[in-house]
Amino acid sequence: MRLCREHAAREKWTVVRTYADAAVSGASIIRRPDIQRLLADAQSGQFEIVLAEALDRLSRDQEDVAGLFKRLHFAGVKIVTLSEGTVDELHLGLKGTMNALFL
Repeated sequence: MRLCREHAAREKWTVVRTYADAAVSGASIIRRPDIQRLLADAQSGQFEIVLAEALDRLSRDQEDVAGLFKRLHFAGVKIVTLSEGTVDELHLGLKGTMNALFL
């Protein structure tokens, strides 16, 4: 979180809220209350960017990552990670596959 806060400060972004499902497996978003709050807050227009250390911090499941990307994109929210930069469809395919294999 510290690295993300530092990055946001450098970019002059306002951190609205942090979401952390500590000690919960990234294998699925179903039993992760904060990722569910993130989606609800995105849909209600509370922020424009989701910043994470890496794509696998959101989920290691390829289907979940694609679904998150789709829902956030529909809400007008970009995903930016420290390791991949602004996430697009190419990142989803490549990193999603690698994260799923790692899991």
